[in-house]
Amino acid sequence: MMRAWILPMLLVVCGSTVATGLAFRGSPGTTVALLLMFVLLAGVNSPLIFPRSIGALEAQRRSAVDGRPVVYWRSGCKYCLRLRIRLGRSARQLHWVDIWRDPAGAAVVRAANDGNETVPTVFVAGQPNVNPDPEWVREQLARSA
Repeated sequence: MMRAWILPMLLVVCGSTVATGLAFRGSPGTTVALLLMFVLLAGVNSPLIFPRSIGALEAQRRSAVDGRPVVYWRSGCKYCLRLRIRLGRSARQLHWVDIWRDPAGAAVVRAANDGNETVPTVFVAGQPNVNPDPEWVREQLARSA
């Protein structure tokens, strides 16, 4: 679980360090703007922007019942973030599995990607799709409804 917070914590620490240096030089406006930018970047790269993750086994079970896709992701992945943002509110309807929090999820992704943990990997009806177009995911979600 801590692994998912490494990048956001580093961004906040680095931003605080740079902002402190600017504050001692007497640039309060720049200091606030820079610190705000680093905190915003940390928030975007944190697990907080994604829907609550569930375990791979639970996601597969739920997907078998309701037919909705399962998205395997990890924090800090710009492609996962792109998918999440482009899906908008419909992202909450998908089953999200954080591979850094769930070893079974990481194993599923490695099995689908020749041993690599390439994310986002979206499973629709048991078929993996690596880094799919958000419009395609939205279409698959509409089909399952």
